[in-house]
Amino acid sequence: MYHEFTQILGRAGLYDDDTPVLLAVSGGVDSMCMADLFRRTGLGFAVAHCNFRLRGDESDGDEALVRDWAVSAGIKFHREVFDTAGFARENSLSIEMAARELRYRWFADLCRAEGYGAVCVAHNANDNAETLLLNLVRGTGMRGLTGMSVESSVPCQDGGAPVKLLRPMLAFTRRQIEGYALARSVPYRNDSTNALTDYRRNRIRHLVIPVLEQMNPSFIKTVSDEMSYFGYAGALADSCSDRLLERITGYSDGCVTLDLEKLRSSGHWEYALYRFLDRYGFNRTAVTTLTGLLKSDRTLSGKRFHSPGYLLLTTGTRLMIRKVRPVGMAGTGLMPECDAFTVVRGPGRYTCNGISFSISLMDMDSLPTLKQPHGTLIFDASALPFPFVCRGWRDGDWFIPLGMKGRKKVSDFFTDLKYDRFRKESAVMVVDTCCAEDDGRIAAVLGERIDDKYRVNQETGTVLMIRKG
Repeated sequence: MYHEFTQILGRAGLYDDDTPVLLAVSGGVDSMCMADLFRRTGLGFAVAHCNFRLRGDESDGDEALVRDWAVSAGIKFHREVFDTAGFARENSLSIEMAARELRYRWFADLCRAEGYGAVCVAHNANDNAETLLLNLVRGTGMRGLTGMSVESSVPCQDGGAPVKLLRPMLAFTRRQIEGYALARSVPYRNDSTNALTDYRRNRIRHLVIPVLEQMNPSFIKTVSDEMSYFGYAGALADSCSDRLLERITGYSDGCVTLDLEKLRSSGHWEYALYRFLDRYGFNRTAVTTLTGLLKSDRTLSGKRFHSPGYLLLTTGTRLMIRKVRPVGMAGTGLMPECDAFTVVRGPGRYTCNGISFSISLMDMDSLPTLKQPHGTLIFDASALPFPFVCRGWRDGDWFIPLGMKGRKKVSDFFTDLKYDRFRKESAVMVVDTCCAEDDGRIAAVLGERIDDKYRVNQETGTVLMIRKG
């Protein structure tokens, strides 16, 4: 076991670097064996222990064991006490998820503060098999069938570089680890909650896997091998799908778009669609619904789906995805991630509602023609002074389109232009802050038409120009 352990560390590059690593040690048999194996290698490392204060004296006993072992071995010891239950309540998390988030956040902070090259955790082959079965129950697609990997990373909360995460015990079964602990007299403590079946993982561990091991005594080893094959197959499928998606996706008006006709003309398009939607966090319901619509003759246009952070709308020929955030706006409760209320204080480049545009001023005499290319609007600068506002469309907005006499609702203007729902929600209104008394009146629909009040005339000295894009 020791020889295989050193090979795993070698493949992870630990023998090529003198930087010490951080071991996450709970006091259980898996992590204590990992610590003992590391000590035998002579590599530099420190120990980190989390006291989650969930089991009273048992938690304190675990901490004492790990601290005493580290002190006797001359190993640097870090510990942190967490109010796990309180954190779970405040963030609407399960105790399991709260503990996971707290410990990995702390591990990443420790690695950066102390200069550790990686954090090592003691997940074993049984843990990986349990994860596979849990993923099958949840439904996580091909990615969930590959289980955990020996090398991955821990993201940093402040957006910094991720910290390397190693699982050097992943090749060993729980039976092997317990045998090593017995042979080496490795001290460890049993977590009494591991015997309970209140948690889903424990139910898998105590009620499901024993039955599978009766059918196949080498079940854990068999599953480990199968997960490797699933990983190879998943990587191949992802590579093929990604090459297809590169050809049929685009970006327009702040939206990621997917060409449905080109998608359906390709082989195995269902997996490519799953792969595309999975990037943006859309759940199984969205994937299944869209797949069913594409296979049927039912109407596809006008459907709307949400994921954490994204909005998807369908047209007859495209899927359109835009990043959003909750802001409590009336009607949708959503607003684009970019600023949907932009104050324009002078010439320059701006972005609003996912749309980029430029503002410039020029003398009327230097303007060669009043006819401008589509997407460019010109105003009498004296009629639309700085600052003015650009914002998203609101129900009730209206204006008098250039060349018309009567007022027109922007919603009706959109209908005339055959705007789909997504283009409506992505549209930007130019609003004159000097006309607050005209409730709902706008100065222009960006890239389309200005209000007649702001037209250039014979008395115009300076022209204000807004170019979309």
